Formats: sequence, structure tokens, C-alpha cells
Amino acid sequence: MRLVVVGAEGRMGRMLVRAVAATEGCELSGAIEREGSAALGQDAGTLAGIGPLGVAITDDPLPVFAAAEGVLDFTTPTATTFFAELAAQARIVHVVGTTGLGEVELARLAAAARHARIVRSGNMSLGVNLLAGLVRKVAAALGEDFDIEIVEMHHRMKVDAPSGTALLLGEAAAEGRGAALADKRVSIRDGHTGARRPGDIGFATLRGGSVVGDHSVIFAGPGEQLTLSHHAADREIFARGAVRAALWAFDRKPGLYGMTDVLGL
Repeated sequence: MRLVVVGAEGRMGRMLVRAVAATEGCELSGAIEREGSAALGQDAGTLAGIGPLGVAITDDPLPVFAAAEGVLDFTTPTATTFFAELAAQARIVHVVGTTGLGEVELARLAAAARHARIVRSGNMSLGVNLLAGLVRKVAAALGEDFDIEIVEMHHRMKVDAPSGTALLLGEAAAEGRGAALADKRVSIRDGHTGARRPGDIGFATLRGGSVVGDHSVIFAGPGEQLTLSHHAADREIFARGAVRAALWAFDRKPGLYGMTDVLGL
């Protein structure tokens, strides 16, 4: 499978290049960076630290997408929606690990999925998606007698909050209760807030140091507490998951998929 990495100069982009090169059944066919990037013209493999792959980084995605079968995208909401439209025109797989997408961006992804196979997740790791499945089941079993709080911590450079993974876990908890997260989400508590409303799903965001990603879902009930947690020690897990998602989506019909589909959950 011929895969393109967008944002190839960034830390995640370089990890994606390494993951593609290390995975049987796929090859790097293109690498994209923004106009004016110092990485333009460099070999993507050399930049990623694995030696030349014969793929020069370019800022012109059109011919690269036309020759590819899939694109791996951990960029920004604006860039992701642009790449989604190109992927739809090329009828290729688009794996989206970008976080911070709003309603407008999500609507544009849904439109692109009429022609492209889009796999989108707030987290591409196997462990996190298994955790989400557990959260969904536990939330359904315990009901509103147990309050749900989601605590996440990331490195100091992360720009969106709560994290995409925290929101993914919140969606799973809400689904388990048959509710919409938008109706139950509480992301800010400050000052005199009053008592906690039954059924709320709370989020606490921590930032500091070089933490890759820690997430805990707390179910706090009368006289007992259950905590489900995931600790990410290496960002390579996200890159490997993204490549796995692309290979899975290769022969699927156009549509919008998630990692739960990829993992058969």
C-alpha cells in the first residue's frame, strides 16, 4: 500500500515515516510539508533518522495524492479538512489522528467520507481503544449512581484541551449511558459551582513536562471507587496504530470509520 505522510517534518510525522518503513505490506510514496518549510527537498527517511527512502518532501500534495493509496494525517484541523477534500478527490484512504476538530471540520470530514475511506480517532493506540470499550461497558453497568470523572495529563506543548483521547473516553462513557456527551460534559469548574449534577461527565486537564499521555476514568459511587487507566510511554504506538488503520481500510467502502472498527470492537 502506497502511503503519504503529511506534516512529515514534525515529531509525529517522522514517527509515521518510520512506522511505514517498518511495516510489511506498505511503502512510503510521498511526504508533504507546508510551503516554506526548511525540510522541503530533503529525503523523508533521512529526516526521520532511518536513512534515505528516495522520497523527497514537497509542498505540492496534488500529484503525490494522485499516486498514493492512503494518507496519514496528524496535523491541524484546518490542514486536515484540506487534505480530506484531496483524499476524497483521489478516492484514497485518509487516516486522521488530528485532535481539536470542531463541528465545522467534522462536517467537512463527513462530506469527504462519501468518496474517501476515512478512519478518524482521538487516539490510534490499541490500549486506549480497548479502554474505551471497557468504559462503555462499565458506564452501562453502573448507571448514574456512579459519578464519572476523566483526568488527563499531557506535555506542556499540547495546544488543545481536553485531549482528543479524553473526549473519546467521554463519548464512550456517554454512549454506555445512552446519553449525548454534549449534554453531560463539564470541562470547567471554578468558584462556587454548586453540587454536582447527576449524570454529568467531568473532565480535568493537566499539562506539564514531557508526558506523552496519561488518562484515567474514575467511577465514584457510594462507598467505592473504580478507576480505569492508560499510560502512554512512547508516541510510536500512535504511528503503528495509524498504519494498521490504513491497511485495514484499504479495501473498505467509502465511509467514516473509527479504531473500534479497525480492531473489531
